[in-house]
Amino acid sequence: MEVEIGRVTHYFNHLNVAVLNLEDDLKLGDKIHILGHVTDLTERVISMQVNHHAVVWVKPGHDVAVTVNEPVREHDIVYRVTEEVPDPHFA
Repeated sequence: MEVEIGRVTHYFNHLNVAVLNLEDDLKLGDKIHILGHVTDLTERVISMQVNHHAVVWVKPGHDVAVTVNEPVREHDIVYRVTEEVPDPHFA
């Protein structure tokens, strides 16, 4: 399942860093899916910075820089991917 949490506002290709404007919280280890017209990237958040300081958690309404493995573009939508645990009663 995916929940929209923000948008890409900038991409620094020489650093492989995307700046995200968040509408929901984000923490290290979260799996994100960045989707746009030509972007389709899913990966875990392994590095985040706010104002050039490393952070492990970011609240909604903030901008955060995250390392990405592939180029992304401004206005791409960022989703948090949640792994659903199967209910053993319905297995």
